[in-house]
Amino acid sequence: MKILTVGLGYIGLPTAITFALHGQEVVGVDKNQYVVETLNDGKVHIEEPLLPEALEEVLIRKNFKAQMNIEPADVFIVAVPTPNCDDEYKGCDLTYVVDAVKSVVPHLETGNTVIIESTISPRTTEDVIKPMIEKAGFEVGKDIFLVHCPERVLPGQVLHELIFNNRIIGGVTPACTEKGKEIYDVFVQGKLIEATASAAELSKLMENTYRDVNIALANELVQIGAKLDIDALEVIDMANQHPRVNIHQPGPGVGGHCLAVDPYFIVAKAPEEAQLIQRARKVNSQMPNFIVEQAAKILEEHDGKIITVLGLAYKGNIDDMRESPAIPIVNQLRSMSGYEVRTYDPHVAEADTDTLLEALEDSDMALVLCDHDEFKTLPEEAVDVMKNRVLFDTKNCVVSDAPFKEHYTLGNISALKNVERV
Repeated sequence: MKILTVGLGYIGLPTAITFALHGQEVVGVDKNQYVVETLNDGKVHIEEPLLPEALEEVLIRKNFKAQMNIEPADVFIVAVPTPNCDDEYKGCDLTYVVDAVKSVVPHLETGNTVIIESTISPRTTEDVIKPMIEKAGFEVGKDIFLVHCPERVLPGQVLHELIFNNRIIGGVTPACTEKGKEIYDVFVQGKLIEATASAAELSKLMENTYRDVNIALANELVQIGAKLDIDALEVIDMANQHPRVNIHQPGPGVGGHCLAVDPYFIVAKAPEEAQLIQRARKVNSQMPNFIVEQAAKILEEHDGKIITVLGLAYKGNIDDMRESPAIPIVNQLRSMSGYEVRTYDPHVAEADTDTLLEALEDSDMALVLCDHDEFKTLPEEAVDVMKNRVLFDTKNCVVSDAPFKEHYTLGNISALKNVERV
């Protein structure tokens, strides 16, 4: 089976390589010439454990290649970005998906399968993609099989979860669903869940929306705890010992292409009905402002001016900064007079310091915004060069506060409530 994957990013590339590892002939297509050349040279342009070794193996086997042009194949997988629209409800911008399908259609032959892996708004496969294929003269479900198969993977564990997670196979027709199952059965060891394309689209969005709403509940609890002088982290820990309660952990906001983006795709389709989803989005999108406010109060209490931000990625142990709450936090702090802001992230090239020691020298506060493993135990020699040895750990990931003079979390910030707000 020859598989062509359009889009070689955080999902498209691991998917392509996984098919290649399982004996399929795979062509990866991307518009970015640098990406294509880098991959063909045996180097990976994104950070994901085990992916470089997997790429090396499929290149040796000669069943994977990257290129910029579409060519005939048995299966076409679309795995391109779907950003938010710049409109009232931040709906799904289908530009990249539509362009990808347009580029595939001239190469379609009877018996081919088109799979949309990109996260899309409900009814996109049936109302947008299906007519594009039919316009070319094919009957979907008979000549061409059209399926929506959303990914369900955790960055940092993508190659493992592609294989072992359950996979939703959303066909436009039952025949499309069966064809999709046949294709993913090549490597998926989890359950292949049969669904309609529209149900698969909405299920993917609701999986991420559930987590966004749960995190919003935790973040709102943090603000309640700060007002009432109650440790929100302690409350969450106790509540989660109830057998039917699972409150997520709070933080500086949510990021990545899933939690910070996908709920809006539902809102845009049903704004009057999606009231809770909109409220959760508002809570999480405002958390960076809350963190800046608390950081300013801490600095005021300790007469500090120099802030070291630890972590620019949206989650630990990856280099992905898409929608990272660290970015608006850094920008807002830098816009406030009197502060010097440094950034350090061992996974992100865009950070403005190269070492932890450089980042913390003469700093008043270490502001942890990402739970990289490197931040869980900060070495004494790095903390010792700080001026005011103050830690504000918004991810509750630093396992020891020694030798910090003060250690603030989203649980104990209520102690700052009497300090004048900025």
